[in-house]
Amino acid sequence: MANLQLTGILAAVPTPIDGSGSPDAERFLVHARWALDNGCDGLNVLGTTGEANSFSFAQRVRLMEAAAGGLESSRLMVGTGTPDAPTTIDLTRAAEDLGFAAVLVLPPYYYKGVTDEGLFRWFADVLDATGSIATYLYNFPQMSGISLSPELVRRLAESYPERISGAKDSSGDLAYARELAAIGGLNVFPSDETALAAADRDGFAGCISGSVNVTAPLAAALWQNQSDQALAEKVRAARQKITALPIIPAVKYLVSRLHSDIGFERLLPPHLPLNKDQKAMLADFEAF
Repeated sequence: MANLQLTGILAAVPTPIDGSGSPDAERFLVHARWALDNGCDGLNVLGTTGEANSFSFAQRVRLMEAAAGGLESSRLMVGTGTPDAPTTIDLTRAAEDLGFAAVLVLPPYYYKGVTDEGLFRWFADVLDATGSIATYLYNFPQMSGISLSPELVRRLAESYPERISGAKDSSGDLAYARELAAIGGLNVFPSDETALAAADRDGFAGCISGSVNVTAPLAAALWQNQSDQALAEKVRAARQKITALPIIPAVKYLVSRLHSDIGFERLLPPHLPLNKDQKAMLADFEAF
């Protein structure tokens, strides 16, 4: 098992976009520091909420450099998964060179109907070609079209005990996440902070969530007080209001309100900003 263990509340941070369509490192650091100062134990950089797969390799590396240079790298996980192993390997090597605590790796998400054996060999190629950075598997079948079976996760963890530290599960299937958490030594993070209400019971290491970009203080309180049902209901209501809309535009809109800076709202196609009616649905949003 990799030595460094991330636990607690991790925000899947959005990536602000500048006028040329590139990551806006200055705004990124403003919000990242807010998140770390307001309840987040760590950050997931360049994940789904961070629109990672809309950026080029060079753009991703530049944002990684800004994050590592401006933040405490021991609190940073970065998404490095792409459909091809060579690019995934290069991004993973860059993450380790920059001092990131961990990488979060999607499966190769173009080809569908692939076998566990094929997926094992793909991940093995990535792990064998990279160093010692802690690696988390990213299960998001709704987006990738591939579900990482518990059997595959167990085989990877047993074959690479010094590398595979855990998993992020964005499937929404808590029974599946609990099954992964039962695999010895793995830190498993659901993508919904409402799961924190039973995190100790279910064996979860915390959560990695896009909505905690604005619910971080509430989520952190729930992480520390899991039996507080009133608090759990506040977290549930806040999360539900955000996820009733397209989550990436909704998070970016709320972050722009948080910092009183409409520049945080910019997205890259195919994502579009919220329209007036959608913004009105968040008019009374209060996360804490």
